Amino acid sequence: MTPFHTALEWLGRAEHELLLFAAIWFAVGSLDELGIDVLWFWLRLTGRVRTGKAPTDCEAPLKGIAAVLVPAWQEAAVVGAMLQHTLKVWPHAELRIYAGCYGNDPGTLAAMVAVARDPRLRIVVHDCAGPTTKADCLNRLYAALIEDEARGGFRARSVILHDAEDMVHPAALALLDRGLDHADFVQLPVRPEPQASSRWIAGHYCDEFAESHGKAMVVRDWLGVGLPAAGVGCAFSRASIEAIAVRRGTAEPFAAECLTEDYECGLLVGQIGGAAKFVRMRDAQGQLVATREFFPAGLGLSVRQKTRWMHGIAFQGWDRLGWDARPLELWMRLRDRRAPLNAIVLAAAYMLLLISPVLFIAGLFGAYHPRTIDPMLKDLLIANFAGLAWRCLLRAAFTAHEYSLGEGIMSVLRMPLANVIAIMAGRRAMAAYLASLYSGRVKWDHTLHFSHPALAAVR
Repeated sequence: MTPFHTALEWLGRAEHELLLFAAIWFAVGSLDELGIDVLWFWLRLTGRVRTGKAPTDCEAPLKGIAAVLVPAWQEAAVVGAMLQHTLKVWPHAELRIYAGCYGNDPGTLAAMVAVARDPRLRIVVHDCAGPTTKADCLNRLYAALIEDEARGGFRARSVILHDAEDMVHPAALALLDRGLDHADFVQLPVRPEPQASSRWIAGHYCDEFAESHGKAMVVRDWLGVGLPAAGVGCAFSRASIEAIAVRRGTAEPFAAECLTEDYECGLLVGQIGGAAKFVRMRDAQGQLVATREFFPAGLGLSVRQKTRWMHGIAFQGWDRLGWDARPLELWMRLRDRRAPLNAIVLAAAYMLLLISPVLFIAGLFGAYHPRTIDPMLKDLLIANFAGLAWRCLLRAAFTAHEYSLGEGIMSVLRMPLANVIAIMAGRRAMAAYLASLYSGRVKWDHTLHFSHPALAAVR
């Protein structure tokens, strides 16, 4: 046997092992998603959950002071528009916005000062040079809130998190305030805005959030398990924030060393015995009451953002939050932390796309004799193909429902790109996690933003 034929034989063995590995784990993932699908369809068919109608009196007085924390680093292009729009559509006298920046970021500071004509806005300059971490900036804003409470003799009812690139809905503040009547933590949906200049990369966020916040979060809410906070459009009762700080053994509720402090705080509400609620409603015009924003439009920025999510949720979440013996909570933690495994499985599948054509062509010329596929593996491949078709159908349906039929069709075409981004982010997240173990430090791997939806609407 020539070295060429030997290489083909080894390549054939590699193909078989990769095929077996990918097929098994794709089947596991399909069963996991199917469980959520079945529950969601049952909830919809039985009327146990539905998207409600937002109240029309959204400008009525709140039931207490609502403190909105907005951390920012290098956000000069968007933070001014965000603050101006928020103050305009949320005219409530009980609103207090704490916008945080750093002394070595004069552009962001200047953008904040330019719109600081409303007494409900307080600009807080961090004592340290930036960037530290988002959680560290949030802790500084929380400290400023405590200082104001001591001086002003008031106590905030809620602590709300938003980012500098967010576009809030006029009814969102009222929904968050009323949601805290029956919960300690309330999360509203996130709605990525389509971008004509980035139908593919920015567009895949529309697909993922349409399905996640239209189905998975709805099911999690009904199951009564811990809800992850998205870091935007979410409100914590003051008591729950203080309880989280006590649990951590500090005066600061946000873990400065954590890259996804929002996700962690959402789950901690459940661990301290608090109630969480995902509120999904539409306004009188049929628009989803959600936080809108432009997600990264470039490949590099998208990979960086998803690297931070994967590093914080999968790796740091495992280290910091551990596991939960309750079956439903364990299932949700496994779902949250499977992203690195998904990246490996997807990488194996894409390697098969490179190997299989080579072996097929070699077989046509008689240089390689393909192995016979085991009947069980063949059945598994058929089941996986059916699972993929089902996933494509649901992805298209949720995206089309929230955006348009055209975007629904595009969502299927964008799935391979989303997979490539996941693979790249998985490799980068693993490297970042190992580096953090060695150095003991993490850095705010900030996502740059160049436009705000409110500005785009004006144009």
